[in-house]
Amino acid sequence: MTLTEGRGARMPRTERRRQLLDSAREEFVARGYHNTAMDDIAERAGVSKPVLYQHFPGKMDLYLALLDTHGEALVETVRTAMESTSDNKQRVHRAMQAYFDFVDAQGEAFRLVFESDLRNEPAVAERVDRVSRDCGSAIAETIMGDTGVDRQRAELLAIGLTGAAEMAARRWLASKRAVPKEEAVQLLATLSWRGISKFPLHTESD
Repeated sequence: MTLTEGRGARMPRTERRRQLLDSAREEFVARGYHNTAMDDIAERAGVSKPVLYQHFPGKMDLYLALLDTHGEALVETVRTAMESTSDNKQRVHRAMQAYFDFVDAQGEAFRLVFESDLRNEPAVAERVDRVSRDCGSAIAETIMGDTGVDRQRAELLAIGLTGAAEMAARRWLASKRAVPKEEAVQLLATLSWRGISKFPLHTESD
C-alpha cells in the first residue's frame, strides 16, 4: 500500500466526497479548470486515482458537483434572509447582505464557479441559471405576498434585485473590498429599497 492510498483509507463516504470537492476547488482555483488534471486533485486529497473515480467519473462531474454545492448554499442563504424577518426593508437589506456574505466567504472560489469560462458548457449554464432562478423565486414569493402583484411581475422585480446584488458583490470582490462590506451592503439596500418600497402592500381588503 502506498502512502497516498494509506492516507485515503477508512473515511465515511460523505466525508470523503466533501474532502474531494474541497481539493478539486483548491486545484481549480490554483490552476484553472483546463490546467487541472484528475491526478492533481487526487494528489491534493491524498487518495489514489481509483478512489477519486469511485466518487466522480471525470473532471466535469467534479466541477458540476461544486456548482451544485455552492449554488445550493447561496439559494439557502437568500431563502433564510427572506424568512428571517417580516420587515420588508430589512428583507431587502438581508437579501443584499446574503450575496455579499456569500461572495466574501467564497472569494476566489466564487469567481471560479460563477465567472468561469465554462459558462458556454450547457450543463454549467443550466446550473448557474437555476441558481439565479431559485434565488429570484425565493424573493418573488415574498413580493407577491406583500404587494399582490402577479408572479410574472414579481419575478421581474426579484431578478432586478438579485441581479443588482450579484453584480455589485462581484464588483466589490474584484475591487479587493475597497469599500467596507457593511457600507457596500447599505448602499445597495438603500438603492433597492427606494424602488421596491413604492409598491403598495397587499391587504385582505384589496
